Amino acid sequence: MKKTIQIAVSMFLLCAMAACQKAAGIQVTDAWGRASPNVTSTGAFYMTLQNQTNEVDRLTGVQTTACGTVELHETYMTEDGAMGMRPVAGGVIEIPANGEVNLEPGGLHVMCLDKIEDFTAGKKITLTLKFEKAGEVQVTAEIKEVQGMSD
Repeated sequence: MKKTIQIAVSMFLLCAMAACQKAAGIQVTDAWGRASPNVTSTGAFYMTLQNQTNEVDRLTGVQTTACGTVELHETYMTEDGAMGMRPVAGGVIEIPANGEVNLEPGGLHVMCLDKIEDFTAGKKITLTLKFEKAGEVQVTAEIKEVQGMSD
């Protein structure tokens, strides 16, 4: 029994140190946002979504007071070979049963439109992620300075 408690406490501490949040089988880790100049009206957030259940779940939206509008986006290649961004099909990101999805530069991401707050390195922004089955989970994304990466 004592060993079980020690393991549980260790797992809790590891999760806390990794800045992860969990809600009804969904765990969110490594949430961060890209620094962007004050004159830029957009920003982007990234994270890992882990589904620890036997059922598919879907990220249906994100809210934050830092943005006028928030959309779930994907990066894609245009016909002329340029990178483009667009809202994800159906407006949701599916997280497979017992699987994970990485929101990362050059792929899926949370797009902030009409920024209300400055995205300066070191700033922490609270996001509320809305899942179809797991409900809402709040995460804190730290803004980081990243060079040479596209959304």
